[in-house]
Amino acid sequence: MYLFKNNKLFYVFKLISNTKKLRSRLKKNCRYDENNVNMIHDDWPGYSLDLFSYPAHYYGDLDCVIIPHGVIMDRTERLARNIMDDLGDHDIVVLCVLKGGYQFCADLVDRIKALSCNSDHTIPMRVHFIRLKSYLNDQSTEDLHILGAEDLSFLSGKGIVGTGKTMKTLLKHVESFRPKMIKIAGLLVKRVQLSPTCVPDYVGFEIPNRFVVGYALDYNEYFRDLNHICVISESGKKKYKI
Repeated sequence: MYLFKNNKLFYVFKLISNTKKLRSRLKKNCRYDENNVNMIHDDWPGYSLDLFSYPAHYYGDLDCVIIPHGVIMDRTERLARNIMDDLGDHDIVVLCVLKGGYQFCADLVDRIKALSCNSDHTIPMRVHFIRLKSYLNDQSTEDLHILGAEDLSFLSGKGIVGTGKTMKTLLKHVESFRPKMIKIAGLLVKRVQLSPTCVPDYVGFEIPNRFVVGYALDYNEYFRDLNHICVISESGKKKYKI
């Protein structure tokens, strides 16, 4: 997400396999909508865990790999290119929503920096953080806890967007800084029964309404050390429930 203030551009981040064969399998189970969003079908069974390496302490806690790490990286690079095309020549402040958005933010920033170094114009960037908490176990709560908002002079985003209530609430804080423009970049958007109240301008993947973990997305602070985005199993939910 980005916004202008005092001639500065504030950018906000809300956020498969390494083989051609597995990537082609994902492509068959995905489609791109008119907004160039990679949509994963509801009936996509995911990849077998046997095809990937992942921490042994999570054996039995996952159902499948829904988006392998290699594909996440490819899609993140594409988003970085789209953002570069739209930004033009602007200084930006990157604001990352902790904790789930940190990995997407870090990888996206790295790719923007790489593209900037190899283009006709460079984009100076600063990075700031804010922490949000709106989940207990696998349920989104009505309460949104914003940690660090007392020093909020930048916007921050998320790695995954569900109903959009969390981001909508956060945006109210950002609007007090009177930005000229606000845009959101999200790695994942869930298809939920209720239409999202806040839809990202840049989306990596639209996924089924299943509880996913990995790539810094957690379940009660577990699974952040998982590189792939996976679907947690029912036994995994019970094991780490609080």
